[in-house]
Amino acid sequence: MAEAVVSFLVERVGDFIIQEGRSLSGVGDQIRRAYTDLIFIRGFLKDADSKQRESETIRIFVAKTRDAAYDLEDVIATFVLKVDSRRIGGVKNVLKRFGCIFIEGVRRHRIGKQIGVITDTISHLKQNVETYDLRGLTNSGGAASIHSQDQRQQQLRRTYSHVIERNVVGQEDSVDEVVGHLVKEEHRHRVVSIWGMGGSGKSTLARQVYHHKDVKQHFDCCAWVCISQQYQVRDVLESIYIKLISASKEQRKEIAKLKDDEIPGRLSRVQNERHCLIVLDDIWKTETWDFLKAAFECDEDSKSRILLTTRNEKIALHADKNSFQYRPPKLDETQSWELFEKIALRERRNAQIDSEDYKKIEKLGREMVQHCAGLPLAVIVLAGLLTGKNTVKDWETVQKNVGVYICRGFGRPEEEHAYVSWVLALSYDDLPYHLKPCFLYLGKFPEDHEIKVKNLAKLWIAEGFISLTQQQHCLGETMEDVAYNWFNELVERCLIQVGRECSIFRLIRTCKMHDLLRDLCSLKAEEENFFRVVKDSNKNVTPHPFSSSMATNASPMGKIRRLAIYLDENDEKLVPSRDERGVQVRSLLYFGPNDYEWFPKHKKLIPTMFRGFKLLRVLRVEGMDSGEGAIALPSEIGNMIHLRYLSLRNSRVKFFPRFLGKLVCLQTLDFRVSNDVCILFSNVIRKMTGLRHLYLPFQYCVPMGKLQLSTLVNLQTLVGVSSEYSDLNDLCKLVNLRKLKIRWSSMTSKTLEKILEAARNVPNGIRSLELVSESGEKSVGRVMSQLIATCGQIYKLKLWGPIVELPKEFHSYSNLTKLRLSDCALKDDQIAELEKLPNLLNLALWGDVFEEDTSRVMVFTTGSFPRLQFLSLYFLCRITEWRVEEGAMPSLSKLVIYYCKLSAVPDGLRHLTTLKELEISEMPESFYKKIEEGGEDFHKVQNISRIIRGSTRG
Repeated sequence: MAEAVVSFLVERVGDFIIQEGRSLSGVGDQIRRAYTDLIFIRGFLKDADSKQRESETIRIFVAKTRDAAYDLEDVIATFVLKVDSRRIGGVKNVLKRFGCIFIEGVRRHRIGKQIGVITDTISHLKQNVETYDLRGLTNSGGAASIHSQDQRQQQLRRTYSHVIERNVVGQEDSVDEVVGHLVKEEHRHRVVSIWGMGGSGKSTLARQVYHHKDVKQHFDCCAWVCISQQYQVRDVLESIYIKLISASKEQRKEIAKLKDDEIPGRLSRVQNERHCLIVLDDIWKTETWDFLKAAFECDEDSKSRILLTTRNEKIALHADKNSFQYRPPKLDETQSWELFEKIALRERRNAQIDSEDYKKIEKLGREMVQHCAGLPLAVIVLAGLLTGKNTVKDWETVQKNVGVYICRGFGRPEEEHAYVSWVLALSYDDLPYHLKPCFLYLGKFPEDHEIKVKNLAKLWIAEGFISLTQQQHCLGETMEDVAYNWFNELVERCLIQVGRECSIFRLIRTCKMHDLLRDLCSLKAEEENFFRVVKDSNKNVTPHPFSSSMATNASPMGKIRRLAIYLDENDEKLVPSRDERGVQVRSLLYFGPNDYEWFPKHKKLIPTMFRGFKLLRVLRVEGMDSGEGAIALPSEIGNMIHLRYLSLRNSRVKFFPRFLGKLVCLQTLDFRVSNDVCILFSNVIRKMTGLRHLYLPFQYCVPMGKLQLSTLVNLQTLVGVSSEYSDLNDLCKLVNLRKLKIRWSSMTSKTLEKILEAARNVPNGIRSLELVSESGEKSVGRVMSQLIATCGQIYKLKLWGPIVELPKEFHSYSNLTKLRLSDCALKDDQIAELEKLPNLLNLALWGDVFEEDTSRVMVFTTGSFPRLQFLSLYFLCRITEWRVEEGAMPSLSKLVIYYCKLSAVPDGLRHLTTLKELEISEMPESFYKKIEEGGEDFHKVQNISRIIRGSTRG
């Protein structure tokens, strides 16, 4: 990992030299010399990484090199930002902006001296490689040492369950057996448990059972919750109750007001009244069940069931002595090979590869699979490691390493955890250097945290993992594109589990980490001092479950650069302890129990929690709330002049202060604060010329003039801009804009003409467009239509409010794949324009899509929507009849109907042979009865394989 850290820092320093060469007057030669020395040291570190566990000398050397490289980047960034007289605004403005009281020459000399000290340190480190024969140390044998560290059994944290597994083999019989014990009356098991070691497929099996058609038909309602080691009883029970009753927004508010001792009784009543299935995934301790069991006390004749997963068989017996316990069998040799082949060899069957080489690869694969001992996770990770290996030599290399890392633990049941962890470690070691910090970064997120991929990409960029040089190597791609490609590489290597996906392009929206892999991240980060996780009120760092056998007993060396702080309601302070706080910290991420309203008891501490972080690049402090109204942002944030990423989402703040204008390096600013507060904006965003992603609050106003955005030429994302308080003429200068969301207000005719002119000049590179009309005026609709007309290349379009008429050429928008129309009051003939869209895949119609005087019958004609796959109808209160002619929507696979006035499903559904899923919710009971078996409309839906029935509207 040290080699990985130094590698990306070397590229960062190289970027500085390229971009700021003229600005480094007086220190440029020193920096170039240090750059050359780091390149030399990087080659040595590749070998040193794997040996530092056995050699204290190498370990110290690696730590010093890592810190020196970080220090060099920090001091260069400070030099360029604070001293450079050629930066925008000149010396006077720079000095004024940062409140500097020294003359430029004094500051240049002081920072230059710091650079000199660091470059001398790097030079000495280079000399030490040869002087103390460190290369000889890295070439000595170490297999025995590695094995000696792998003697103690390791605790593995839970597998999580909210991800659909793509690669499943050999569980058909297991699924049938568990399903039978849940739905067949003769079994009468109140509790069914699946138990086994981590990585054995417990949660995968439970998820297949949960979605089984027999289970869905047998139970009226289902709920799945992950317990894990960190849980709150109230949160768990509340989540189950909300899911079982499909709680509305108002019901959720009422539930939140219930006392803690009221929820268990509510849950018990629901289970007595209905057929409920509740999955409790990953229970670690018997006392966990004791805390929860009051909510599951039911009558003897209750039809509701509990399915739990655990690593401890005693917990299953503790929950119910008459429970059915099932332990998933390990994969046999044939199943293991089938799973391995499905991942590692899927692309090689059709590849141009010599048949003899293929035979050799297959033979090597079969030998390696044996070392996985039938554990699905081990097979999946090993296969993922080999997906990028294209030669026999590559496979032989991996096979050799598998022997070193795994074979010595094979065959010893007490060491099953050990060799699985080594398989995971091997997969990590095989990563190219640029992916290692990206992978480790995932360990900063709490257990079972759903990570948004777009946010992750922004964080990687802000941390400097993706350099300008790397972007230039990928012609035509942005750094965000590079980040997403790297993320996909990790997915392909089975190091990340996919969460939610975009139904259209199969783009991954969210991800999670299997606990085994998250443990690996935490271990490696601890070894390399890559980040530190601080949690609990005393700010203790929980010992890592792998550390006893895989990590050295010595404490991590070097400065703490990144902090992730996990808070709960019992924490007594918000700031890191004195030894964790320091000017060298680059990244500070706060995670509360929820991402909103977790600060109320800490109001007095908020002003002090940001002091001392002078070099901070990433600050995530979402959900900041005093509990007594909006708060003022601490001025210390304005001193974080190196900040690249700032997210205050869901926080309750009073205003956008002027001191934020100092943050000229910001790339991402997420200021989507609480919706019930109108934010007073200082007009300083124009100074943040490096912004790439800007998220404005739902409500804001600018006292003096309008928000100026014309200087933000790097902007790719602009969400929440207001036509009332922003000059939309600035949009024509944002040539890199890709995503745009505008809120339209009432306007005079003079203003209207100006905005119409501005709309005609909006860059045509926009790919995602969302327009929200707050006035309801048709004149605003004219502007919205004009703007859409200039964005003929859009892929995604959302319209809220009356637009009356779409652009004349709208039917030819060939890139448009996702469209949402809400209360648009379209003319009756506009449905014909929508039907012609050649590549529309996803369509959602909300509310009053058509004008009031429009016919109450909606007709989809033959040949309409040729590629539509997903159709959603929400709150269509004016449409009472929907007709689907034969030949319409020939590709439709999913249909959602929610709270509509339709009296019946259209007869044309019976012609849709591709329709696999029908989801209906908030409809009258009579509507549901028509489509049930024996109902008058059953013939229309009998070919649909999955029908999901939600709550009934009274």
